[in-house]
Amino acid sequence: MLRIDGTLIYELFHLKQHDVGMCISFILSMVGLIAILPVYFLSLEHLKLQRRYGKEKGVIIGDILGLISGWGFFLLWAGIWISPQPRFYVAFPLELSVLLPIVNLSIPMVHLMMCIPFLIPGAWIAVKAVRATTLRVAETHRTEQIVTTGIYSVVRHPQYLGGLLSHLGVSLLLSAWYSMLFTPLMLALVYLISKKEEQELAREFGNEYELYRNSVPMLIPRIKN
Repeated sequence: MLRIDGTLIYELFHLKQHDVGMCISFILSMVGLIAILPVYFLSLEHLKLQRRYGKEKGVIIGDILGLISGWGFFLLWAGIWISPQPRFYVAFPLELSVLLPIVNLSIPMVHLMMCIPFLIPGAWIAVKAVRATTLRVAETHRTEQIVTTGIYSVVRHPQYLGGLLSHLGVSLLLSAWYSMLFTPLMLALVYLISKKEEQELAREFGNEYELYRNSVPMLIPRIKN
């Protein structure tokens, strides 16, 4: 286990051979996330699919690809969190912990407190975003209209913002060291997906989406005076 003291200096540690094998599921989840991106991107190309297969068939194919890539991306992302991996903990004078008996996991109290500012807002933002566009749109990646109100007036991709905040929260909660280290790559994947979505939305909705894109930030809310 990695220990982070009050000055955030990491102790050196050595992985044993069985620890390397323990991380196979994490590696598979990470590779799977990257490998599923082409399917995810294709599911966003609604106009291209409709031109190639006809409108009705193109919509059906796009919806199927969206369901596969959307749920696949989410499950693989969850795999990053729960895969067996080295654990870290932040040193604190009172090393209290909470035991989850069902999974036999001990969560340091300081990690529980640190995860709340990320996990709860992240889950709230993601749920608000799905409710604003409907679950069907979130699953199939097929936008029927541009939503500019509510949480979508704050950022253009609240579902992904909520996912990233939740990622940090869960990584802290589970003391998942590799998951925490994966955060910059996860941010890069989310950015690539967001850019691809915006390219396709601009093709489908034209000036309506361009005006929205120019007035609302992508992932980081503006600080209002």
